[in-house]
Amino acid sequence: MPNGHAQPLHAPLQHHFDTLEQQKDASTLGMWVFLVTEVMFFGGMFMAYTLYRMWYPDAWAAASHHLDVPLGAFNTAVLIGSSLTMAMAVRAAQLGNRNAQLVFLLLTMLLGTVFLGIKAIEYSDKFEHHLVPGPNFLFEDIRYARRAQIFFSLYFAMTGMHALHMVIGLGLLTWLVVGALRRRFTREWNTPVELVGLYWHFVDIVWIFLFPLLYLVGHH
Repeated sequence: MPNGHAQPLHAPLQHHFDTLEQQKDASTLGMWVFLVTEVMFFGGMFMAYTLYRMWYPDAWAAASHHLDVPLGAFNTAVLIGSSLTMAMAVRAAQLGNRNAQLVFLLLTMLLGTVFLGIKAIEYSDKFEHHLVPGPNFLFEDIRYARRAQIFFSLYFAMTGMHALHMVIGLGLLTWLVVGALRRRFTREWNTPVELVGLYWHFVDIVWIFLFPLLYLVGHH
């Protein structure tokens, strides 16, 4: 150690960092790099969506009318609310308020679960009406049947991947709740809460793009 004196280490400080601040900066940079790769991943699907929409605008509008706009709008409001509760959880962690942190983390999990439940209802409806791409796909307007199948292929790919990210987010929130119960996060060290917050906000932002692009194509 410098000057030959033993330095007490804060419990969360990993051995390869000098200070908690340095550790937080490295962790934050790592999360932003990860989110950049996520942007590129979703960007490929958004590009496919854009090209097909340019080629088949009429089919896109016709297929979009089979999506439930009120449910999609409700889910959008739910996710915006979850972003607020997640931000409040981060703030509570920064202030060292464990009880408030737990409440806001649990509220965020509740809202995320509501979102997935609504999405399950929507998926069930698509299966019931044979709007799932494959040999049993049925579309009432035969002019757009094949192109509508492309729309629903992208719909399930994009919303399904988003839902998977939500499930992962709920797993991370569960981990934070356990950590908070064990008093792992303090005013001095709450980096995991902030990083999971960044991830959750990113997932919410993706949905804010998905909702108008998929649900409001033919609605003016």
